[in-house]
Amino acid sequence: MAGQGRFLTGSTMGHVVRMTLTGTMGITFVFLVDAANLFWIAKLDQPKLMAAIGFSFAIQFLSVSAGIGLMIAATALISRGIGAGKRGLARRQATSAMVLAFVIQSLVGLLIYLFRHQILALSGATGETAALAARYLAMTVPSLGVMAAGMIANAALRAEGDGVRSMTVTLASGGFAIIVDPIMIYGLGWGLDGAAIGVVLSRFVMLGVAIYFATVTHDLLARPRRRDCWGSLRPYFAIAVPAILTQLATPVGNFILTAAMAPFGDEAMAGWAVVGRLTVVALGGIFSLGGAIGGIFGQNFGARKYDRVRCTYRDAVIFGLIYTLATWGILALTGPMIGRAFELDGLSLEVLTAFTTLGVGGFVFASLLFVSNAAFNALGKPRRATVSNWTRDGLLTLPIAMMMAAWMGAPGVIYAQAFSNILVGLAACAWGWHYVTCLHRQALPPLDLAPPRPYAHADRFRRR
Repeated sequence: MAGQGRFLTGSTMGHVVRMTLTGTMGITFVFLVDAANLFWIAKLDQPKLMAAIGFSFAIQFLSVSAGIGLMIAATALISRGIGAGKRGLARRQATSAMVLAFVIQSLVGLLIYLFRHQILALSGATGETAALAARYLAMTVPSLGVMAAGMIANAALRAEGDGVRSMTVTLASGGFAIIVDPIMIYGLGWGLDGAAIGVVLSRFVMLGVAIYFATVTHDLLARPRRRDCWGSLRPYFAIAVPAILTQLATPVGNFILTAAMAPFGDEAMAGWAVVGRLTVVALGGIFSLGGAIGGIFGQNFGARKYDRVRCTYRDAVIFGLIYTLATWGILALTGPMIGRAFELDGLSLEVLTAFTTLGVGGFVFASLLFVSNAAFNALGKPRRATVSNWTRDGLLTLPIAMMMAAWMGAPGVIYAQAFSNILVGLAACAWGWHYVTCLHRQALPPLDLAPPRPYAHADRFRRR
Protein backbone atom coordinates (compact mmCIF):
# COMPACT_ATOMS: atom_id res chain seq x y z
CA MET A 1 0.00 0.00 0.00
CA ALA A 2 2.34 2.66 -1.23
CA GLY A 3 -0.24 5.30 -2.06
CA GLN A 4 -1.25 8.48 -0.30
CA GLY A 5 -1.58 8.39 3.48
CA ARG A 6 -5.13 7.48 4.40
CA PHE A 7 -5.38 10.24 7.04
CA LEU A 8 -4.88 13.03 4.49
CA THR A 9 -8.48 12.91 3.30
CA GLY A 10 -11.87 12.26 4.87
CA SER A 11 -13.40 13.32 8.18
CA THR A 12 -10.85 13.94 10.92
CA MET A 13 -13.45 12.99 13.54
CA GLY A 14 -14.03 9.77 11.64
CA HIS A 15 -10.31 9.00 11.74
CA VAL A 16 -10.09 9.88 15.45
CA VAL A 17 -13.07 7.69 16.34
CA ARG A 18 -11.99 4.76 14.15
CA MET A 19 -8.38 4.69 15.30
CA THR A 20 -9.25 5.32 18.95
CA LEU A 21 -12.00 2.71 19.13
CA THR A 22 -9.91 0.02 17.47
CA GLY A 23 -7.03 0.95 19.75
CA THR A 24 -9.38 0.97 22.72
CA MET A 25 -10.73 -2.47 21.96
CA GLY A 26 -7.22 -3.83 21.75
CA ILE A 27 -5.72 -2.10 24.77
CA THR A 28 -8.83 -2.60 26.90
CA PHE A 29 -8.81 -6.30 26.15
CA VAL A 30 -5.17 -6.56 27.19
CA PHE A 31 -5.85 -4.68 30.41
CA LEU A 32 -8.99 -6.76 30.95
CA VAL A 33 -6.79 -9.83 30.74
CA ASP A 34 -4.53 -8.19 33.33
CA ALA A 35 -7.55 -7.60 35.57
CA ALA A 36 -8.62 -11.23 35.08
CA ASN A 37 -5.09 -12.20 36.09
CA LEU A 38 -5.60 -10.28 39.34
CA PHE A 39 -9.05 -11.87 39.73
CA TRP A 40 -7.57 -15.37 39.67
CA ILE A 41 -4.88 -14.30 42.12
CA ALA A 42 -7.65 -12.96 44.41
CA LYS A 43 -9.32 -16.38 44.33
CA LEU A 44 -6.25 -17.84 46.07
CA ASP A 45 -7.33 -15.78 49.13
CA GLN A 46 -3.82 -14.50 49.88
CA PRO A 47 -3.82 -10.67 50.24
CA LYS A 48 -0.03 -10.61 50.12
CA LEU A 49 -0.10 -11.91 46.55
CA MET A 50 -2.44 -9.11 45.50
CA ALA A 51 -0.27 -6.54 47.31
CA ALA A 52 2.82 -7.94 45.54
CA ILE A 53 1.06 -7.56 42.19
CA GLY A 54 0.26 -3.96 43.12
CA PHE A 55 3.89 -3.11 43.83
CA SER A 56 5.07 -4.96 40.73
CA PHE A 57 2.53 -3.13 38.59
CA ALA A 58 3.90 0.26 39.69
CA ILE A 59 7.46 -0.76 38.74
CA GLN A 60 6.45 -2.48 35.47
CA PHE A 61 4.47 0.64 34.63
CA LEU A 62 7.75 2.56 34.75
CA SER A 63 9.45 0.28 32.22
CA VAL A 64 6.42 -0.06 29.96
CA SER A 65 6.09 3.73 29.88
CA ALA A 66 9.63 4.01 28.50
CA GLY A 67 8.56 1.61 25.76
CA ILE A 68 5.54 3.77 25.01
CA GLY A 69 7.84 6.76 24.57
CA LEU A 70 9.87 4.79 22.03
CA MET A 71 6.66 3.80 20.26
CA ILE A 72 5.46 7.42 20.11
CA ALA A 73 8.70 8.46 18.42
CA ALA A 74 8.44 5.63 15.90
CA THR A 75 4.83 6.52 15.08
CA ALA A 76 5.77 10.17 14.53
CA LEU A 77 8.64 9.37 12.15
CA ILE A 78 6.82 6.68 10.19
CA SER A 79 3.61 8.68 9.77
CA ARG A 80 5.48 11.84 8.73
CA GLY A 81 7.36 9.88 6.08
CA ILE A 82 4.14 8.34 4.75
CA GLY A 83 2.40 11.73 4.71
CA ALA A 84 5.33 13.33 2.86
CA GLY A 85 5.41 10.50 0.28
CA LYS A 86 8.79 9.14 1.49
CA ARG A 87 7.75 5.57 2.15
CA GLY A 88 11.20 4.05 1.65
CA LEU A 89 12.59 6.20 4.42
CA ALA A 90 9.58 5.39 6.62
CA ARG A 91 10.25 1.65 6.20
CA ARG A 92 13.91 1.93 7.13
CA GLN A 93 13.13 4.09 10.15
CA ALA A 94 10.49 1.59 11.29
CA THR A 95 13.00 -1.26 11.31
CA SER A 96 15.69 0.87 12.95
CA ALA A 97 13.25 1.96 15.64
CA MET A 98 12.39 -1.68 16.35
CA VAL A 99 16.04 -2.65 16.75
CA LEU A 100 16.85 0.37 18.93
CA ALA A 101 13.77 -0.16 21.12
CA PHE A 102 14.66 -3.81 21.66
CA VAL A 103 18.18 -2.92 22.80
CA ILE A 104 17.08 -0.07 25.05
CA GLN A 105 14.28 -1.95 26.77
CA SER A 106 16.45 -5.01 27.26
CA LEU A 107 18.92 -2.81 29.12
CA VAL A 108 16.07 -1.31 31.18
CA GLY A 109 14.93 -4.82 32.04
CA LEU A 110 18.45 -5.75 33.12
CA LEU A 111 18.69 -2.73 35.43
CA ILE A 112 15.32 -3.47 37.02
CA TYR A 113 16.31 -7.10 37.49
CA LEU A 114 19.60 -6.18 39.19
CA PHE A 115 18.12 -3.55 41.51
CA ARG A 116 14.60 -4.92 42.01
CA HIS A 117 14.98 -5.35 45.76
CA GLN A 118 16.16 -1.78 46.26
CA ILE A 119 13.39 -0.40 44.02
CA LEU A 120 10.75 -2.35 45.93
CA ALA A 121 12.13 -1.10 49.24
CA LEU A 122 11.82 2.48 47.99
CA SER A 123 8.20 1.83 47.03
CA GLY A 124 7.38 0.72 50.58
CA ALA A 125 7.21 -3.07 50.07
CA THR A 126 8.44 -5.11 53.03
CA GLY A 127 8.73 -8.69 54.21
CA GLU A 128 7.08 -11.50 52.30
CA THR A 129 5.19 -9.06 50.05
CA ALA A 130 8.51 -7.57 48.87
CA ALA A 131 9.98 -11.03 48.26
CA LEU A 132 6.97 -12.10 46.19
CA ALA A 133 7.05 -8.89 44.14
CA ALA A 134 10.78 -9.33 43.50
CA ARG A 135 10.18 -12.87 42.25
CA TYR A 136 7.47 -11.68 39.88
CA LEU A 137 9.74 -8.94 38.49
CA ALA A 138 12.64 -11.35 38.04
CA MET A 139 10.49 -13.54 35.83
CA THR A 140 8.87 -10.81 33.71
CA VAL A 141 11.33 -7.95 33.11
CA PRO A 142 13.80 -9.95 30.95
CA SER A 143 11.13 -9.98 28.21
CA LEU A 144 10.77 -6.19 28.08
CA GLY A 145 12.85 -6.03 24.90
CA VAL A 146 10.51 -8.46 23.16
CA MET A 147 7.53 -6.37 24.22
CA ALA A 148 9.20 -3.18 22.95
CA ALA A 149 9.90 -4.67 19.51
CA GLY A 150 6.28 -5.78 19.26
CA MET A 151 5.08 -2.30 20.23
CA ILE A 152 7.15 -0.70 17.46
CA ALA A 153 5.85 -3.10 14.82
CA ASN A 154 2.33 -2.33 16.02
CA ALA A 155 3.11 1.41 15.92
CA ALA A 156 4.00 1.03 12.24
CA LEU A 157 0.52 -0.37 11.61
CA ARG A 158 -1.08 2.60 13.37
CA ALA A 159 1.13 5.07 11.49
CA GLU A 160 -0.11 3.47 8.28
CA GLY A 161 -3.70 3.83 9.49
CA ASP A 162 -4.51 0.13 9.83
CA GLY A 163 -6.31 0.27 13.14
CA VAL A 164 -8.03 -3.08 12.67
CA ARG A 165 -4.83 -5.11 12.34
CA SER A 166 -3.22 -3.11 15.13
CA MET A 167 -6.17 -4.09 17.30
CA THR A 168 -5.80 -7.71 16.18
CA VAL A 169 -2.22 -7.75 17.45
CA THR A 170 -3.31 -6.89 20.98
CA LEU A 171 -6.36 -9.15 20.81
CA ALA A 172 -4.16 -12.09 19.82
CA SER A 173 -1.73 -11.62 22.70
CA GLY A 174 -4.53 -10.95 25.17
CA GLY A 175 -6.60 -13.88 23.92
CA PHE A 176 -3.64 -16.17 24.44
CA ALA A 177 -3.16 -14.87 27.98
CA ILE A 178 -6.81 -15.16 28.96
CA ILE A 179 -6.69 -18.87 28.07
CA VAL A 180 -3.41 -19.81 29.75
CA ASP A 181 -3.56 -17.56 32.85
CA PRO A 182 -6.35 -19.33 34.75
CA ILE A 183 -4.81 -22.69 33.88
CA MET A 184 -1.38 -21.75 35.23
CA ILE A 185 -2.48 -19.55 38.15
CA TYR A 186 -5.43 -21.52 39.47
CA GLY A 187 -5.67 -24.83 37.64
CA LEU A 188 -2.04 -25.89 38.00
CA GLY A 189 -1.65 -24.03 41.28
CA TRP A 190 1.39 -22.02 40.14
CA GLY A 191 -0.03 -18.81 41.62
CA LEU A 192 2.13 -15.75 41.11
CA ASP A 193 4.64 -17.70 39.02
CA GLY A 194 1.87 -18.72 36.63
CA ALA A 195 0.84 -15.07 36.24
CA ALA A 196 4.42 -14.10 35.41
CA ILE A 197 4.86 -16.88 32.84
CA GLY A 198 1.62 -15.84 31.14
CA VAL A 199 2.87 -12.27 30.78
CA VAL A 200 6.11 -13.40 29.14
CA LEU A 201 4.45 -15.76 26.68
CA SER A 202 1.84 -13.18 25.64
CA ARG A 203 4.63 -10.72 24.77
CA PHE A 204 6.14 -13.20 22.32
CA VAL A 205 2.72 -13.72 20.74
CA MET A 206 2.32 -9.96 20.30
CA LEU A 207 5.71 -9.65 18.59
CA GLY A 208 5.05 -12.48 16.16
CA VAL A 209 1.62 -11.24 15.05
CA ALA A 210 2.75 -7.60 14.74
CA ILE A 211 5.76 -8.47 12.56
CA TYR A 212 3.58 -10.67 10.36
CA PHE A 213 1.11 -7.87 9.61
CA ALA A 214 3.81 -5.19 9.23
CA THR A 215 5.81 -7.20 6.71
CA VAL A 216 3.36 -9.41 4.81
CA THR A 217 0.36 -7.08 4.66
CA HIS A 218 1.93 -3.62 4.40
CA ASP A 219 5.66 -4.12 3.69
CA LEU A 220 6.43 -1.59 6.41
CA LEU A 221 9.73 -3.08 7.56
CA ALA A 222 13.02 -3.05 5.64
CA ARG A 223 15.84 -5.51 6.15
CA PRO A 224 17.73 -4.51 9.34
CA ARG A 225 20.98 -2.73 8.47
CA ARG A 226 23.53 -1.22 10.80
CA ARG A 227 23.95 1.94 8.71
CA ASP A 228 20.18 2.53 8.79
CA CYS A 229 20.17 2.24 12.59
CA TRP A 230 23.03 4.73 12.86
CA GLY A 231 21.32 7.07 10.40
CA SER A 232 18.06 6.93 12.34
CA LEU A 233 19.62 7.65 15.73
CA ARG A 234 19.38 11.43 15.49
CA PRO A 235 15.80 11.84 14.20
CA TYR A 236 14.53 9.01 16.37
CA PHE A 237 16.04 10.14 19.65
CA ALA A 238 15.17 13.79 18.95
CA ILE A 239 11.59 12.66 19.59
CA ALA A 240 12.15 9.56 21.71
CA VAL A 241 14.17 11.13 24.54
CA PRO A 242 11.61 13.82 25.48
CA ALA A 243 8.78 11.34 24.75
CA ILE A 244 10.32 8.83 27.16
CA LEU A 245 10.75 11.55 29.78
CA THR A 246 7.12 12.49 29.24
CA GLN A 247 5.95 8.91 29.67
CA LEU A 248 8.18 8.29 32.69
CA ALA A 249 6.45 11.10 34.54
CA THR A 250 3.24 9.07 34.80
CA PRO A 251 4.76 6.00 36.49
CA VAL A 252 6.78 8.30 38.74
CA GLY A 253 3.51 9.90 39.78
CA ASN A 254 1.99 6.44 40.21
CA PHE A 255 5.04 5.39 42.21
CA ILE A 256 4.57 8.41 44.49
CA LEU A 257 0.89 7.57 44.95
CA THR A 258 1.76 3.92 45.65
CA ALA A 259 4.29 5.00 48.27
CA ALA A 260 1.66 7.33 49.79
CA MET A 261 -0.84 4.43 49.92
CA ALA A 262 1.62 1.84 51.32
CA PRO A 263 1.66 3.12 54.96
CA PHE A 264 -2.05 2.31 55.22
CA GLY A 265 -1.26 -1.43 54.95
CA ASP A 266 -1.96 -4.43 52.74
CA GLU A 267 -5.72 -3.81 52.74
CA ALA A 268 -5.26 -0.36 51.23
CA MET A 269 -2.72 -1.74 48.74
CA ALA A 270 -5.15 -4.48 47.67
CA GLY A 271 -7.73 -1.79 46.91
CA TRP A 272 -5.07 0.26 45.10
CA ALA A 273 -4.16 -2.78 42.97
CA VAL A 274 -7.80 -3.12 41.88
CA VAL A 275 -7.98 0.63 41.16
CA GLY A 276 -4.89 0.35 38.98
CA ARG A 277 -6.37 -2.46 36.91
CA LEU A 278 -9.79 -0.81 36.78
CA THR A 279 -8.25 2.45 35.58
CA VAL A 280 -6.60 0.93 32.54
CA VAL A 281 -9.59 -1.28 31.69
CA ALA A 282 -12.37 1.30 32.04
CA LEU A 283 -10.34 4.22 30.72
CA GLY A 284 -8.51 2.38 27.96
CA GLY A 285 -10.11 4.76 25.47
CA ILE A 286 -8.25 7.84 26.63
CA PHE A 287 -5.00 5.94 27.09
CA SER A 288 -5.42 4.75 23.51
CA LEU A 289 -6.42 8.22 22.31
CA GLY A 290 -2.92 9.69 22.49
CA GLY A 291 -1.37 6.87 20.47
CA ALA A 292 -4.29 6.75 18.05
CA ILE A 293 -4.15 10.40 16.99
CA GLY A 294 -0.36 10.55 16.73
CA GLY A 295 -0.45 9.00 13.26
CA ILE A 296 -3.23 11.38 12.16
CA PHE A 297 -1.24 14.38 13.33
CA GLY A 298 1.95 13.00 11.78
CA GLN A 299 0.59 12.28 8.31
CA ASN A 300 -1.09 15.69 7.99
CA PHE A 301 1.97 17.44 9.42
CA GLY A 302 4.14 15.62 6.87
CA ALA A 303 1.81 16.81 4.10
CA ARG A 304 1.70 20.34 5.65
CA LYS A 305 -2.10 20.24 5.94
CA TYR A 306 -2.34 22.45 9.02
CA ASP A 307 -6.10 22.93 8.85
CA ARG A 308 -6.55 19.18 9.28
CA VAL A 309 -4.11 19.24 12.18
CA ARG A 310 -6.34 21.77 13.97
CA CYS A 311 -9.47 19.76 13.21
CA THR A 312 -7.81 16.62 14.58
CA TYR A 313 -6.96 18.38 17.84
CA ARG A 314 -10.50 19.72 18.25
CA ASP A 315 -12.15 16.40 17.46
CA ALA A 316 -9.84 14.47 19.78
CA VAL A 317 -10.69 16.79 22.68
CA ILE A 318 -14.42 16.32 22.05
CA PHE A 319 -14.08 12.55 21.83
CA GLY A 320 -12.02 12.40 25.04
CA LEU A 321 -14.54 14.43 27.02
CA ILE A 322 -17.52 12.34 25.88
CA TYR A 323 -15.72 9.07 26.57
CA THR A 324 -14.53 9.93 30.07
CA LEU A 325 -17.83 11.45 31.20
CA ALA A 326 -19.70 8.32 30.08
CA THR A 327 -17.15 6.08 31.82
CA TRP A 328 -17.44 8.09 35.04
CA GLY A 329 -21.20 7.55 35.11
CA ILE A 330 -20.86 3.80 34.52
CA LEU A 331 -18.23 3.34 37.24
CA ALA A 332 -20.22 5.38 39.75
CA LEU A 333 -23.14 2.99 39.27
CA THR A 334 -21.19 -0.27 39.20
CA GLY A 335 -18.62 0.43 41.96
CA PRO A 336 -20.31 -1.76 44.61
CA MET A 337 -20.53 -4.72 42.23
CA ILE A 338 -16.85 -4.37 41.36
CA GLY A 339 -15.96 -4.40 45.05
CA ARG A 340 -17.92 -7.63 45.58
CA ALA A 341 -16.36 -9.25 42.51
CA PHE A 342 -12.86 -8.70 43.93
CA GLU A 343 -14.01 -9.59 47.47
CA LEU A 344 -12.97 -6.21 48.88
CA ASP A 345 -14.10 -4.92 52.27
CA GLY A 346 -13.02 -2.46 54.92
CA LEU A 347 -10.28 -0.09 53.86
CA SER A 348 -9.75 -1.73 50.46
CA LEU A 349 -13.40 -1.08 49.61
CA GLU A 350 -13.09 2.54 50.78
CA VAL A 351 -10.21 3.08 48.34
CA LEU A 352 -12.19 1.61 45.47
CA THR A 353 -15.30 3.64 46.31
CA ALA A 354 -13.28 6.86 46.44
CA PHE A 355 -12.11 6.14 42.91
CA THR A 356 -15.44 5.15 41.35
CA THR A 357 -17.39 8.07 42.85
CA LEU A 358 -14.98 11.02 42.57
CA GLY A 359 -11.47 9.96 41.60
CA VAL A 360 -12.33 8.85 38.08
CA GLY A 361 -13.71 12.33 37.39
CA GLY A 362 -10.16 13.63 37.28
CA PHE A 363 -9.55 11.62 34.12
CA VAL A 364 -12.04 13.84 32.28
CA PHE A 365 -9.29 16.45 32.46
CA ALA A 366 -6.47 13.93 31.98
CA SER A 367 -7.91 13.28 28.51
CA LEU A 368 -7.15 16.91 27.64
CA LEU A 369 -3.55 16.38 28.71
CA PHE A 370 -3.22 13.26 26.55
CA VAL A 371 -4.45 15.10 23.45
CA SER A 372 -2.04 18.00 23.92
CA ASN A 373 0.85 15.60 24.55
CA ALA A 374 0.08 13.70 21.34
CA ALA A 375 0.06 16.95 19.39
CA PHE A 376 3.36 18.19 20.84
CA ASN A 377 5.10 14.84 20.23
CA ALA A 378 3.91 14.49 16.64
CA LEU A 379 4.30 18.13 15.63
CA GLY A 380 7.88 18.86 16.59
CA LYS A 381 7.58 20.11 20.20
CA PRO A 382 7.99 16.98 22.36
CA ARG A 383 9.63 18.94 25.19
CA ARG A 384 6.36 20.73 25.86
CA ALA A 385 4.69 17.39 26.54
CA THR A 386 7.54 16.61 28.93
CA VAL A 387 6.97 19.86 30.82
CA SER A 388 3.22 19.22 31.09
CA ASN A 389 3.54 15.68 32.43
CA TRP A 390 6.30 16.46 34.90
CA THR A 391 4.41 19.44 36.22
CA ARG A 392 1.58 17.09 37.12
CA ASP A 393 3.50 14.02 38.28
CA GLY A 394 6.79 15.46 39.48
CA LEU A 395 5.80 18.85 40.88
CA LEU A 396 2.21 18.56 42.12
CA THR A 397 1.53 14.91 42.96
CA LEU A 398 3.77 14.51 46.01
CA PRO A 399 2.70 17.59 48.04
CA ILE A 400 -0.97 17.15 47.17
CA ALA A 401 -0.87 13.41 48.00
CA MET A 402 0.85 14.02 51.32
CA MET A 403 -1.63 16.72 52.27
CA MET A 404 -4.76 14.81 51.30
CA ALA A 405 -3.56 11.48 52.75
CA ALA A 406 -2.91 13.18 56.08
CA TRP A 407 -6.33 14.81 55.94
CA MET A 408 -8.54 12.00 54.59
CA GLY A 409 -6.49 8.82 54.96
CA ALA A 410 -6.10 6.28 52.14
CA PRO A 411 -8.96 7.71 50.00
CA GLY A 412 -7.10 11.03 50.03
CA VAL A 413 -4.48 9.51 47.74
CA ILE A 414 -7.21 8.92 45.14
CA TYR A 415 -8.47 12.49 45.44
CA ALA A 416 -4.92 13.86 45.09
CA GLN A 417 -4.56 12.13 41.74
CA ALA A 418 -7.83 13.64 40.51
CA PHE A 419 -6.95 17.16 41.64
CA SER A 420 -3.58 17.06 39.86
CA ASN A 421 -5.30 15.94 36.64
CA ILE A 422 -7.72 18.85 36.79
CA LEU A 423 -5.05 21.52 37.25
CA VAL A 424 -2.64 20.33 34.57
CA GLY A 425 -5.20 19.02 32.08
CA LEU A 426 -6.85 22.42 31.63
CA ALA A 427 -3.54 24.27 31.27
CA ALA A 428 -2.05 21.74 28.82
CA CYS A 429 -5.15 21.77 26.63
CA ALA A 430 -5.02 25.55 26.25
CA TRP A 431 -1.28 25.44 25.49
CA GLY A 432 -1.71 22.75 22.84
CA TRP A 433 -4.61 24.52 21.14
CA HIS A 434 -2.62 27.76 20.92
CA TYR A 435 0.24 25.85 19.27
CA VAL A 436 -1.83 24.09 16.59
CA THR A 437 -3.76 27.23 15.70
CA CYS A 438 -0.49 29.12 15.12
CA LEU A 439 1.28 26.22 13.43
CA HIS A 440 1.25 27.73 9.94
CA ARG A 441 3.10 30.84 11.17
CA GLN A 442 5.89 29.09 13.07
CA ALA A 443 9.36 28.00 11.99
CA LEU A 444 9.02 24.23 11.94
CA PRO A 445 11.77 21.60 12.15
CA PRO A 446 12.55 19.59 9.02
CA LEU A 447 10.60 16.38 8.62
CA ASP A 448 13.68 14.21 8.19
CA LEU A 449 16.85 14.96 10.12
CA ALA A 450 18.79 12.23 8.32
CA PRO A 451 19.21 12.33 4.54
CA PRO A 452 17.48 9.41 2.79
CA ARG A 453 19.56 7.01 0.75
CA PRO A 454 18.11 5.48 -2.43
CA TYR A 455 15.41 2.96 -1.66
CA ALA A 456 16.46 -0.52 -2.77
CA HIS A 457 13.85 -3.13 -3.44
CA ALA A 458 16.32 -5.75 -2.27
CA ASP A 459 16.20 -4.26 1.23
CA ARG A 460 12.81 -5.79 1.86
CA PHE A 461 12.48 -7.87 4.96
CA ARG A 462 10.79 -10.90 3.43
CA ARG A 463 9.54 -14.05 5.02
CA ARG A 464 11.87 -16.91 4.38
